[in-house]
Amino acid sequence: MSLQIIFKCLSLLLFSACVFAGEEPVTGQELTLKAATEQAVQDNPDLAQMQARAQAMAAIPSQMGALPDPEISFNAMSLPVNTFNTRQEDMTQLGAGISLAIPFPGKLALREQAAAFEAEAASQSVTEVRLRLLSEVKTTWWLIFYLDRAIQIIDSNHALLQQFVQIARTKYEVGEGLQQDVLLAQLELSKLLDQQLMLKASRRNAAASLNALLDKPANEEVRLPDKVEVQLPTIKQEALLYQQAETSRAILESNRQGINAAQSRLDLAKKDYLPDFNLGASYGARANTPAGDKRADLLSLNLSMNVPIFAAQKQAKAVDQRNSELMQEKYALQDQWNKVRSQISQGYNDYRRAKDQVVLFETGIVPQARQTVASMLAGYQVNKVDFLNLVRSQITLFEYETQYWKAFAEANQSLAQLNAAVGEEEIYE
Repeated sequence: MSLQIIFKCLSLLLFSACVFAGEEPVTGQELTLKAATEQAVQDNPDLAQMQARAQAMAAIPSQMGALPDPEISFNAMSLPVNTFNTRQEDMTQLGAGISLAIPFPGKLALREQAAAFEAEAASQSVTEVRLRLLSEVKTTWWLIFYLDRAIQIIDSNHALLQQFVQIARTKYEVGEGLQQDVLLAQLELSKLLDQQLMLKASRRNAAASLNALLDKPANEEVRLPDKVEVQLPTIKQEALLYQQAETSRAILESNRQGINAAQSRLDLAKKDYLPDFNLGASYGARANTPAGDKRADLLSLNLSMNVPIFAAQKQAKAVDQRNSELMQEKYALQDQWNKVRSQISQGYNDYRRAKDQVVLFETGIVPQARQTVASMLAGYQVNKVDFLNLVRSQITLFEYETQYWKAFAEANQSLAQLNAAVGEEEIYE
């Protein structure tokens, strides 16, 4: 077998390796990123339970602002136990009454206000969970996209190395090659098989995670489109993202509503020094005397109030408690704001790094690696490059192509995380 024939074979194989080959035909509908996010928002049970909680919280304020239900009573007073005759004694009467507890003016409004703030905080929590869910779906989707590209590259490289092994064996058989070339090529082939097993396992795990987010069976097939938009956008400056998040991030607004609720509870605790009232009325009907004389019915009115004589042990301590709870909410807001800024900075830096890597691989490293392979191939033709270096240069090219797709996926994952950190999609220039 001449070197010219081998060179032509290698050229054909290298050309075919540049085309990503699929693992095997995949059936089923493609799951686009848009479809995945829409389905997650519609079907995810964690988001649904948060929405149900918010709806439950929204029903509380009107309950807290309503007066207590009135109490109706029925009684028999001064009934003689020897005869149980209602006409025997003048004081015997059958009565009915009604009473109503009336909190001191302003207390009901504060209770309703605190509940309304808590309901709004719960509503903001739904938005926050939705943002986090979308970020997780997008991050997982892009991970699967990268793994698909990596598996395709491994498959292409695997097919190419199998041909390399055959070429090395043929050269060895005709006395133009070394046996160690065959063995080393087989070793590289085994390494690829190991990488393939790892990537496929990671792909199955990622698909199970995505199915869980979409409320699907974990083992359901996930098929992604082969082509996506490869142009990475330009995002706003870090300081502008800070300003944007301060007003748009749902978790910060939830914390602010928590502060408002704590302030209302503090004001209510201060009002507990003032008494609550109980207003009541009862009507007693009396029977006629045994002689037939008519007895007048009796009407009773009453007004009572509680007296906070244990204020130092009760009301004062309640005010201290509510003060501490208010400070807790304020500290929680500051801590959350620090976390939000940290998330923005991390997402911003990760995106810039990944985007720069994409540009570097696309315009520098990958083209240079392809030139290296072509140079190695030319050198191998005239026996100036050994077979192993040729094989390893091709493997290096595939590794760089894999790293390109990894950086591309990481850039999109960083965008998803940055969207969640800022609290909205409008983060681009």
